Amino acid sequence: MSAKDHEDTPQVSALEVDQEAQHEAEAKAEELLREHDTSSRFRTNLGWWAWLVGGLSVALTVFHLYTGIFGSRPSLIQGAIHLGAASSIIFLLYPAGKRVERRGGKAGIPWWDVVLSLVALSVNLYIVVRYSHLTSNFVQIMGFDTIDYVVATLGIALTLEATRRCVGLPIVLIALAAIGYSTLIVGQSWQNYATGTYFTSRAGIFGTPIQVSSTFIFLFLLFAVVLIRTNIGALFNDLAFRLTGRFTGGPAKAAVAASGLQGMISGSSVANTVASGSFTIPLMKKAGFRSHFAGAAEATASTGGQIMPPIMGAAAFIMAEYTGIPYNEIIIIGIIPAVLYFLGVFVSVHFEAKRMKIAGMPKDQLPGWTSILARLDLLAPLVIIVTMMLSGFSPARAALWGVAVAFALSFLRKSTRLSPKGIVLTLEAGARTALPVIAACATAGIVAGTVTGTGLGGRLGNAVIGIAQGNFLLVLLLTMIVCLILGMGLPTTANYVVTATVAAPILINNFDVPVIAAHMFVFFFGILADVTPPVCLAAYAGSGIAGSNPLKTGVTALRLAIAGFLVPFVFVLEPSLLLAGTVTEMIPALVTVILGMVAIAAGLAGYLFGNTTTLERTLLIVGGVLMVYPSIPVSLAGMVLAALVIALQLIRRRRNRDRAGTAPATA
Repeated sequence: MSAKDHEDTPQVSALEVDQEAQHEAEAKAEELLREHDTSSRFRTNLGWWAWLVGGLSVALTVFHLYTGIFGSRPSLIQGAIHLGAASSIIFLLYPAGKRVERRGGKAGIPWWDVVLSLVALSVNLYIVVRYSHLTSNFVQIMGFDTIDYVVATLGIALTLEATRRCVGLPIVLIALAAIGYSTLIVGQSWQNYATGTYFTSRAGIFGTPIQVSSTFIFLFLLFAVVLIRTNIGALFNDLAFRLTGRFTGGPAKAAVAASGLQGMISGSSVANTVASGSFTIPLMKKAGFRSHFAGAAEATASTGGQIMPPIMGAAAFIMAEYTGIPYNEIIIIGIIPAVLYFLGVFVSVHFEAKRMKIAGMPKDQLPGWTSILARLDLLAPLVIIVTMMLSGFSPARAALWGVAVAFALSFLRKSTRLSPKGIVLTLEAGARTALPVIAACATAGIVAGTVTGTGLGGRLGNAVIGIAQGNFLLVLLLTMIVCLILGMGLPTTANYVVTATVAAPILINNFDVPVIAAHMFVFFFGILADVTPPVCLAAYAGSGIAGSNPLKTGVTALRLAIAGFLVPFVFVLEPSLLLAGTVTEMIPALVTVILGMVAIAAGLAGYLFGNTTTLERTLLIVGGVLMVYPSIPVSLAGMVLAALVIALQLIRRRRNRDRAGTAPATA
């Protein structure tokens, strides 16, 4: 945060840092992003090619604004333009390898990437030009031409390569395994597989994920870019510090709140950890928190931002399509799980601060209410989006209005006012932000199409049930492990698509778990992979800023996110927490879950009313787990254990106070 952010509403705040330190933090943040986030490893020295990349990016954004206003094209055409333009930009922007940014030390793009860019654009425009032929009854009867097979093969290969460059290798390997299963195990001919994967909108590359990406997701990503350009992040920071900064462990609590709000907009755990952490982590360390804890707190909060309504990340839009539940209902359903997640993080931070004796920040060092209230209009776009979606408008229409309002508000302040160049750069940034999501959706569609089209999902489900011997809790545990493993190598969107087609049906078809509960279960654990060792990318990014041990930071982040690991089990066992039951069912479950999370957080931190003994920690953790389990008798047993610890703590505190009162005075 700098003075420039508030030049229209001056204030004096201890949160402001000197310019040199801020520039160093920003440089380190960019380096960390390139290290931990594949989507950030783009070319930075394009030379005159930057004009072409910028032009294509602006054209892609304008196309989506046009179709958002006047209506989408047929699914296959909409998806082909969406993916074709994105793939073309990816080959120009992302090098083939991590260390290859420019050839011979000169600005520009290698000729082979230019060729790949042209071919990627051409094979997708082929669908647009030959749409009538590809969807005709003649083709359905007589089959595709040789040129169709060639184009489909090139399209699949270039989609996989584009995904590898800007998303990473793991999702590509899974897609290749799916292709191998279809052609080598099932025995489907390559011609049939390639054309079925590339020339249909029922499944494959242009299936549900890319359809949602080309209609809803892109516009919401553009909305996020416009919000960032209006400095809403600075408002979130100031509001969070003002509300929580003066309490015990204030800097960490404020970081959790601010990062959760900003993560809702950015949609990327790693990117939000780096962007917010370059500011919040030094403040936490200065307050007295240990380096690994500061990095872990930021990573945990930033990861949780993806489950925070009203913008729950790209995967939530796909969830709406898969479940048939409107997105405006999903954001309401997601409120309780999100609140429980962040409550768990807050409680963990509180007990750590108590144990470390870290007080809050002085009131005169916090942002002033005058400055905050003067900028509350920046929240108007979020209010508009929520109001419109709850009123029944489509997500695309709500996103368009959100973009329009945020854009208009940017002109109210000199610090956020967009020049003509700034408007173009915003349109370009909207497309560039969407590139990894588009590529991930396209490749995930290959996997989803194979799973549903070959019956692989049913076979995998039977295998999981067989391993678990039909035990429901064990099936849930195995499903969680699968989601975490996939999430370690896949972005959230791709991870959800894969787990929603593989894991969610196991719970729905064999154990009658409500559809929304099953999908939220896999959605949660796909996200939590970012703070789950050994591959916890958000925690590694936080450790890079904090200067701490990466694995220690990851383990601490796992501890802070313990609520996130418990809550999905609870709402599968007690769907009323997802508003699928009555209030009388929900309230007891909600109360016991909260009490259980407090007990577990205290046990893991080693502090309740004072430092805890090993026995007390054990009783708190066991009692907390029992309270979280949605069964009144089991929860009561957990309460008894927690009450025992409370009694022991209060007795010990009273004894210590009595001893202190009777101790002889010293000279």
